[in-house]
This record gives sequence, C-alpha cells and structure tokens, in this order.
Amino acid sequence: MHDLDVRRLRVLRELSRHGTVTAAAQALHLTPSAVSQQLAALSREAGVPLIESAGRRVRLTNAAQILLRHADEIFARIELAQADIAASTGGGAAGQVALGGFAATLSGLALPALRSLRDTSPLLRLRLLEVEHPEALDLLVRGDLDIVLMVESRQGPPATDRRFHRQPLLTDVFDIALPAEHPAATSAVVSLADLAEDPWILPRAGACLDVSMATCAAAGFTPHVVHSIGDWDGVMTAVSLGLGVALVSRLASVAPRPGVVIRGLEVDRPARHITAVLRRGSERAPHLAAVLNELGTAARRLDRADLLNVPG
Repeated sequence: MHDLDVRRLRVLRELSRHGTVTAAAQALHLTPSAVSQQLAALSREAGVPLIESAGRRVRLTNAAQILLRHADEIFARIELAQADIAASTGGGAAGQVALGGFAATLSGLALPALRSLRDTSPLLRLRLLEVEHPEALDLLVRGDLDIVLMVESRQGPPATDRRFHRQPLLTDVFDIALPAEHPAATSAVVSLADLAEDPWILPRAGACLDVSMATCAAAGFTPHVVHSIGDWDGVMTAVSLGLGVALVSRLASVAPRPGVVIRGLEVDRPARHITAVLRRGSERAPHLAAVLNELGTAARRLDRADLLNVPG
C-alpha cells in the first residue's frame, strides 16, 4: 500500500454519503470525471478495489468501508492538530468562523453571540448562514461551515457518529397557541389531550413536526392536521383567524398578536434539544472555542429568561 492522499479520502467519503459519482461531484464542486480519476488513484494507493458497480450506482467494497472508518479518525486528528497549532501561537481568538443554523437558532443564539464577540474578540469575524439540515451538515463536513446549530432528531447523525463533536446548548420548550375564543384560552395551563379533537396547524416536515407528532402520540392521539405551515408568522395568522391550534417554540420568540392566546402545557410539555455541532477535533481551536463559549452564554441567558416567562 502506498501513502494515501487525504484529499482522495474526502472524495471517497462524499461518494459514501451520496451514493453516486455525479452527486459526490456536485457536493465537491468537481466534475464526475475528476471524481472517478481521484477514486481510481485512491484504489491504486490502497492496493485494492474500493468501488464496484451496482446497477446505475456504485457500491463501496468492504475494503473501502474499512478505509472510511480509519479516514474519520484521520480527519479528526488533522482538525485537532490544526487546533493545537493555533492555540500554541498564543494569538487568542482571531480569524473567520462560518456558522450555520435555522432561523430561530440564528436570532436566539447566534446573533446575541455575534454581538458579544464584537466586544470580547474584535479580531474574530463571525459569518452566519441560514441553512437547514441535512444541507448544513454537508457544508460542515466539506469545511464550508465551522459550526452548525441543529436540533437533535431522527434525521440527524447519531451520537455515535465519530466525525462530529457535539455541545448541547438549550432545551427549547414549546407552548400551545390557541385562538382567543377557544374554550381553553381562559385556562392558566392546558392539557394536550383536551385538544385531541381540534384542527391542528403543523409544519410539513422537520424537527418541529417530529416533536409535535411525538408529543401528541404520547398524549394518546394523532392530530388532525388541516394546514401545513412552517413559517411562524403564517402559523400565528392562521391561529388568529381561528383556523386551528399550533405548538410554538419559545426560541423562535413568536410575537404576540390580537386573536391569539399562548398557554403553557400542563404535563406533556414538548421540547427540542439544540446542539452545536463541529468537526471532531476542531472544537479546541481558539476562535471556535470562543464562539462556543458565547453560544453557551446566550443559551444560559435564554434558559433563565424562560423560567420567568412561562405563558399562562
């Protein structure tokens, strides 16, 4: 076996993630021909075939799977080496950090962190990108993002995925939004089971839908979804018009409006867990550690605020 080219290992990993040479090429911003050439060269370096045809797709051989398991460790060690070198220079937090997340995490966590970092780390430049999973993790793996704010869900990578370092930040509680004329609107707190017969407004997909469906199931019913709306402003408008009830995120800081009453849930309080995800090993880099620290501060501030602002 010859020395393995790390860049070609990244090509193999993208092929494993996407399943076709064309999709891997798009993810890497290369041509399919270039990807095929890189894979052929990697096979020669490894001394064994790494891919085989499987209809219109290609399949990784057992040797390729073994190589990928080692590749994840190699990538993590490279990240760690770069972080340690940066820390050894003693220059503190400096440079650019690209952070991605969905809208609620940017407004509730990333923007407050950015504001604080302007004072504490003036040499640090934080660039924000609104992006959803799974694209966010693809950008993280490729190095186009340094930190991703995501919801732990069944669509995300498992906790055992050795490519990533996770830092839990916040448990985002959901409350119930009711039309002002709803019978439960006068209650201090609401039981979800009492809303089993109501029309519901839920997003079409994603972690919010998962949280809502799982919570309703735990309360003993499947919600009757009459409208699929993901935009919080649209959800609140629909509720204000009496078109249904909806779960709303505290992190999203949904603005109150006439015709809508927001109440806390009695027992079956739904929540989603917000986590910062980085490439494993990179979390020790001074500029990324500074951002993680400020994100943690912003999250703790929200936690304290939520204790004082429970609707009802």
